[in-house]
Amino acid sequence: MLKVRDRKGNLSHDLIRQITEYGKGKCNVVILEGILSNQRYGEMLNNLIQFYEGKAYVYYFDLTFEETLKRHHTRSKRNEFDEDALRSWWSEGDYLGVDGEMMVTDEMDENEILKLVVEQVNV
Repeated sequence: MLKVRDRKGNLSHDLIRQITEYGKGKCNVVILEGILSNQRYGEMLNNLIQFYEGKAYVYYFDLTFEETLKRHHTRSKRNEFDEDALRSWWSEGDYLGVDGEMMVTDEMDENEILKLVVEQVNV
């Protein structure tokens, strides 16, 4: 179900929402991560933020394409898709635009990002 074409209304859309909602009250922390375009997932994401009653933290990786590609090459999934696929998904400045949305930038390394999230979520 998660390997469907990424378009509005695909099977993964409802599954992502249901899994994320399922965690409320069952888990201390629920993390939803992915390449989720505002056009296709924005309404669902905004509904999830409301569902979590203000206890949702939104991070946007505001990276250049070059930095995104560089980071992709360090991942274990680096052979699952190539630069052309990554470029086809690229959507610069696709912010959700909600209050408190945090920007992760090229200058931030993995440790800085982790520190930001852990401090904010207070795990």
